[in-house]
Amino acid sequence: MKQQINLELMGFIEKDILPRYTAFGASHGLSHVTRVIRNALELVGPTGADINMVYVIAAYHDLGMAGPRAIHHLTGGKILAADARLKKWFSPEQIRVMKEAVEDHRASASHAPRSIYGKIIAEADRDLDPSTVFRRAVQFGLENEAEQNAIQQWERFEKHMEEKYSVHGYIHLWINNSPNEKNLKELRRIIADKIELHRWFDKLYAEETAAATIRDSKGNSNRPLKTSRKS
Repeated sequence: MKQQINLELMGFIEKDILPRYTAFGASHGLSHVTRVIRNALELVGPTGADINMVYVIAAYHDLGMAGPRAIHHLTGGKILAADARLKKWFSPEQIRVMKEAVEDHRASASHAPRSIYGKIIAEADRDLDPSTVFRRAVQFGLENEAEQNAIQQWERFEKHMEEKYSVHGYIHLWINNSPNEKNLKELRRIIADKIELHRWFDKLYAEETAAATIRDSKGNSNRPLKTSRKS
């Protein structure tokens, strides 16, 4: 029988957890966390994982973005473990496993996730559709390096793509035959073709700067503070 998310738990997450992502900008905001939740839930069936645990891990996975990004995965794990409200639905052991899964989701982690839950959230967080990857990278650059001009943004974008997603990059996939495998292959093909990669950047940079101008003209005061963090 197909698992169903506990409706009371879902109500709590939607009311008290997901709205916190509105503070994290376009690159790590509500659209990102809802996409990660959707991706993670699609992996429940093939892995046999507990759907409620997967749902919570996905919902909490980037809450650590409220602090330094370099340790956001560790901060997120602490936030989950410290949330006493979760004791209503989960045992101490389940909460420990969920905390470790949040800690293990970061793409640059030097070790494999410690459980199937960590592997699921790490895989779900890697939405490797090229247009999504490129747009989020452009958004993050504009949000956090707003003083840089277009050439500097391109240089930052290209460096990030090489370091993370290229054939020499640090990204790892932990679940065999996932949809990410095909997307990563296409992503690497584009990254290797600098002319095509630059075309992607130019298109998305124009779209995102135009969107930012519209937001500013409407007096949007909720833009994230500029930092020097890396995406």
